[in-house]
Amino acid sequence: MTRALLIVDVQNDFTEGGALGVAGGDAIAAGITRLLAERAGDYAVIVASRDWHDPGSDNGGHIALAERGETPDYVDSWPPHCIAGTEGAEYDPALDTGAVTHHVKKGQGTPAYSMFQGVTDDGSTVAAVLAQRGIETVDVVGIATDHCVRASALDAIALGQHVRVLTDLVAGVGPESSETALAELAHAGAVLAESGVPAA
Repeated sequence: MTRALLIVDVQNDFTEGGALGVAGGDAIAAGITRLLAERAGDYAVIVASRDWHDPGSDNGGHIALAERGETPDYVDSWPPHCIAGTEGAEYDPALDTGAVTHHVKKGQGTPAYSMFQGVTDDGSTVAAVLAQRGIETVDVVGIATDHCVRASALDAIALGQHVRVLTDLVAGVGPESSETALAELAHAGAVLAESGVPAA
């Protein structure tokens, strides 16, 4: 088995009601849980990433701090989100992480959109985890299509992985920017496919 599942940033701050919540985020969390219930055994490795930003820090300019009079531009800087130790940084409760083999935290002190910029609790990179298990193919799901899903999938392609984006299990900030991101990924070599998991 040389396939892995990459679950990108399915966190409270990126689903409905969160600091940067996207429409459909909770449904994506539930859909990924259904995928795992049916097909976790198809994957040798299941990696889940989380944004994990340091409290009180601008994380290398990634977070606009109101106390400094900063305003987020929603391109390079954002409102405070996924602050370590807060509810917003935790996985969406609809995501069952029981089958996850590796948990990755990213953005600790520096901007990081791709899960490949993060590390596991023991300090391993995602690239190292995939290499150790002989992974050749990855399925990518999660949030947000036009930001961290895009960056993670592009990095996987750059590493030589065969990438499949499960389009019914991703949610983006904007419809147009999400369509553009998926088109970019397809052009880079990713396969765009539906998971085939029945909707709730």
